[in-house]
Amino acid sequence: MRPRRSVLYLPGANERALEKARTLPADALVLDLEDAVAPDAKATARDRVCEAVASGAYGERETAVRINGLGSAWHDADVRAVAPVGPDAVVVPKVGSAADVHAVDRALTDAGAPARTAVWAMVETPAAVLRAEEIATASERLTVLVLGTNDLAKELRAEFVPGRAPLLPSLSLCLLAARAAGKSIVDGVYNDVRDAEGFEAECVQARQFGFDGKTLVHPNQLDVCNRVFAPSEADVEHARRVIEALERAVADGRGVVTVDGRMVENLHVEQARRVLALHEAVTARESGETGR
Repeated sequence: MRPRRSVLYLPGANERALEKARTLPADALVLDLEDAVAPDAKATARDRVCEAVASGAYGERETAVRINGLGSAWHDADVRAVAPVGPDAVVVPKVGSAADVHAVDRALTDAGAPARTAVWAMVETPAAVLRAEEIATASERLTVLVLGTNDLAKELRAEFVPGRAPLLPSLSLCLLAARAAGKSIVDGVYNDVRDAEGFEAECVQARQFGFDGKTLVHPNQLDVCNRVFAPSEADVEHARRVIEALERAVADGRGVVTVDGRMVENLHVEQARRVLALHEAVTARESGETGR
């Protein structure tokens, strides 16, 4: 299991930001060639991002590159430059169909991307939401759905309100599609970097929905995000008790048992094992950062 609690966007043209990211406690970094880069800086940003990926300086952080979208003036050059340096993933904005995924998959392969370079598809239009299952199942190379909630809200003509009621149907459809396809899914960004309380509330909401993590626009959001999407000490202790209790029950010929006043059966053990696996992955990730 690879934790994706915090996925931080970094402007590809900003050399200082790319350098600073080497020490940030993000699970994943998205070096951005799209929205964060002005048209006249695209070529320079592309070279800078490829050099950063090839350096291997980001350690255990999952390192992705967001290329410009299909049909844009920069898409083909982005693919040709990024594929050979082999980032962990290529993030593709405004994916609208399985055909889009197929096109990117073929282009990456033709440009020399290693098999380990995944595709992360951004879902940020009503059409994409309605085709989320088609997108999620389009390719083995596709491993993550990324919600683009800003663009989605714009397309829906929805207001940004606490609790995100206008977006909840779309979030649910995308989550269903990702889980049905066995893929990861990360939530969209929270725009007000000064509103720590609102940001934490949205992280909690996303975790409760079942998202694996959240995309971020500022490093000051990392600590809260990592904490919210990681199992707490109480979660880990409860998971261990669930597994131990059911193992004893099975040894005694029973299929169910009570833990903390609640009935436990095999499906709860599966959940508990996932909690422990995530805890171990997060611990290994953070221990690796401390050791460098």
